[in-house]
Amino acid sequence: MHIAQILRKPGPRISFEFFPPRTPEASEQLFTSIQELMPLRPAYVSVTYGAGGSTRSLTHDLVVRIQQETSLSVVSHLTCVGHTRAQMQEILSRYHASGIMNVLALRGDPPRQSEGPLITEFAHASDLLRFIKEQQPEMGIGVAGFPEGHPETPNRLKEMENLKGKVDAGADYICTQMFFDNRDFFDFRERCELARIRVPIIAGIMPITSRAGMERMAELALGIRYPARLLKAIERCENDEQVARVGIHWATEQVLDLMDQDVRDIHFYTLNRSRPTLAIHRALGLADAALLKDQI
Repeated sequence: MHIAQILRKPGPRISFEFFPPRTPEASEQLFTSIQELMPLRPAYVSVTYGAGGSTRSLTHDLVVRIQQETSLSVVSHLTCVGHTRAQMQEILSRYHASGIMNVLALRGDPPRQSEGPLITEFAHASDLLRFIKEQQPEMGIGVAGFPEGHPETPNRLKEMENLKGKVDAGADYICTQMFFDNRDFFDFRERCELARIRVPIIAGIMPITSRAGMERMAELALGIRYPARLLKAIERCENDEQVARVGIHWATEQVLDLMDQDVRDIHFYTLNRSRPTLAIHRALGLADAALLKDQI
């Protein structure tokens, strides 16, 4: 189903993000997680790319497998970095042939030095978005939003101009980077309103599961902010099991607050694990994501 049709359905809606497995064992573990989350009836699921497009074929294989072996609607990430126009045209043709109707257009992370030089013929996500529209005009396209500010665009007025440009170029929705203070999201939503951005804005939530994961995410998502109250709670934990409990509780409170403020779409960064997301749904008193409407 086209993402625009999905997002026109009565909300709220829940979605999940996965990343491509690198081994056969990880692949089977991931599909177990997907099967465990399917009863929650997510609006869609998305699949990421590695830095520099390093997991391109793995992403495609996983997207096609989800499309063929489940009833889930799937969104595939596409990045500028690591691709020529010819390569991107080939990817889009393969997706079209496989029935993949939705993508998320991103600038993407550059490859590590050990993975070779930076290759790209798309300077910005907006360039990639326009190319997708030219090649496959029927595809649904999402773009990224940054509630805490884009790490490479300290001028937040310019940041909103860039985001408005992507929406005007044909983006169907915005999915935000993860955030841990809802005030950042609410401020971002208001600034989108001021910029006359009218597409749905999906709130990205990631439950913390370990201290090492927190540090890794702070390195990967430059500019991410952990509120002091959350850090104090983590500091009291004696092991990662306790850290995960704090993370699940924090994310649950975030979701409840977002729903209270009429946020209709919530996207969980699952890290390919079903347990934290299932625990959040249980804490919300839900067996099915579609029942979220009864919480509003």
